[in-house]
Amino acid sequence: MPIRRLPPETVNRIAAGEVVERPASAVKELVENALDAGATRLEIQADGGGLTRILIADDGHGMGPDQLALAIERHATSKLEPDDAGDVDLLRIATLGFRGEALPSIGSVGRLTLTSRAKGQSDAHAITVDGGQTRPVGPAAFPGPHGARVEVRDLFYATPARLKFMKSERAEAMAISEEIKRQAMAHEAVAFTLDLDGRTTLRLPAESPGAGGRLKRLAALLGRDFEANALLIDQSRDGVRLSGYAGLPTYSRGNAAHQYLFVNGRPVRDRLLQGALRGAYADFLARDRHPAAVLFLEIDPLYVDVNVHPAKAEVRFRDPTLVRGLIVGALRHALAGAGHRASTTVAADALAGFRPHDGPAYSPTSASAQGFSGWAGWAAPQPSTGVLPGLNERSARVEEAWKPAEELRDFRAGISTTGNGYVDDFGDYPLGAARAQLHGTYIVAQTRDGLVVVDQHAAHERLVYERMKAQMAQGSVVRQALLSPEVVELDQAEADRVVAKAEELAQLGLIVEPFGAGAVLVRETPALLGDTDVQGLVRDIADDLSEHGSALALTERLGEVCGTMACHGSVRAGRVLSAPEMNALLRQMEATPHSGQCNHGRPTYVELKLADLEKLFGRK
Repeated sequence: MPIRRLPPETVNRIAAGEVVERPASAVKELVENALDAGATRLEIQADGGGLTRILIADDGHGMGPDQLALAIERHATSKLEPDDAGDVDLLRIATLGFRGEALPSIGSVGRLTLTSRAKGQSDAHAITVDGGQTRPVGPAAFPGPHGARVEVRDLFYATPARLKFMKSERAEAMAISEEIKRQAMAHEAVAFTLDLDGRTTLRLPAESPGAGGRLKRLAALLGRDFEANALLIDQSRDGVRLSGYAGLPTYSRGNAAHQYLFVNGRPVRDRLLQGALRGAYADFLARDRHPAAVLFLEIDPLYVDVNVHPAKAEVRFRDPTLVRGLIVGALRHALAGAGHRASTTVAADALAGFRPHDGPAYSPTSASAQGFSGWAGWAAPQPSTGVLPGLNERSARVEEAWKPAEELRDFRAGISTTGNGYVDDFGDYPLGAARAQLHGTYIVAQTRDGLVVVDQHAAHERLVYERMKAQMAQGSVVRQALLSPEVVELDQAEADRVVAKAEELAQLGLIVEPFGAGAVLVRETPALLGDTDVQGLVRDIADDLSEHGSALALTERLGEVCGTMACHGSVRAGRVLSAPEMNALLRQMEATPHSGQCNHGRPTYVELKLADLEKLFGRK
């Protein structure tokens, strides 16, 4: 068959399939155009999931009539400037858009009207593209002093096949809303308004640029809980800066929908960034839990390629190892700085589990009513058993008067005690002083303005795990020699990468050496791993070195083993602890980073304020 040139209208429709996949894609392209034009206020309207009508209005610098005619031509853009030789540098793209495909692509599959008034001009003009057919530029009315107004009707009417693959109007409207949220996160200094089917669903005022304004914007989009449980991230390395906010491990989610990643202000979906985020939380979350985070990466455009796909949602880094290391390091630094802090939602979830008593009133018998002293609202222990009157000994136990000198000698000097040895001053103790143990599992501590309930097994598990990690970090990983060294066959490039990292692997307890072409010899493995699959371990390490440049497989396996050993080596539920033991556990938690959650991301303690307790009893 002879080769033919396709008509321009057909070419535009084919290209539109990559650029405009759905209404949300059209909204994304038009919003990015407005932001590149210096808009400080954006109004977005969508009807019928964006298939019936889309309207984007901005107060950017606008366009004159001559520019309108160019704007709807393919690969015509104001974002790239040629040099003196006429060449365009695609390696230094500093704008959100640059391909010059959005407007002609949308106009080829729908009915597009672009109205604009340039800054400093008195007249406004408009141009219309209907299914690829362009009408001349003409005068038009424009409500503002300058800016642009893009209206799209009957999207995909010119490509009925694509229209059949659209989801429901509700699903398309939700996709538009999510897209606007992403853009609003990245540009806190811009005001956004979103109307869906005539109803305002989002109204965001402009915030001051910087961390404070960004957190306000994120709180408006993700909720006050995110604001209360987010850790500030701001780290730089070799000219690359990572900023934003990441949630505490106990503020985790069942999926990755609350992870937002931006590169130079551009929302992206990148496996490297998502993998780095997962790796940073590997010690704190179970595999089915995901952290909440909004991260902004600022990098020289020369070191990132945004021209991977017409949708511009994927990027490639020149030095992925640097980027991954920065993300993991910055997040772990922030998590370590959080100390024993747990999310505020833990207390809210606990309070939600309480129900007011609606059964018959409790009337204590004359025998069990004896012995109440009223100290701090607690019943005094019986002299013979140390158990609250009327409570089973296995269910609850309140410590008898502590021996004042010898059992408290390890606590900080200057803490005052009452005559029976109870600690009164909680100022230096964020987790308070132990008062009781329930069911041999939960420690109840009194703070200055409330109480704390600690899961003793989960808390001690984290303490043991952190201690074992510290030993591993110091290079004291015990190795075990294989009875017969094992040869692992790899391709030559993989073998070279593994051998090149032999010194680092030795610090983790794995001794490897070259063994001919395309093979390595393993002589020793970390004792923590026990009888491990050496072949699978080395191949996983080779894959990690190929993709990330670091031996994540071995590190993660050692981490998993440490977690298992910590679980088996920690204080078990059901073990009765003395008051000094309980207080020692609380003090260690306060001094140990990440102690607010166990190795699986579950909270180790719940804190309730007096105001919360008063609400439970209707006192407020």
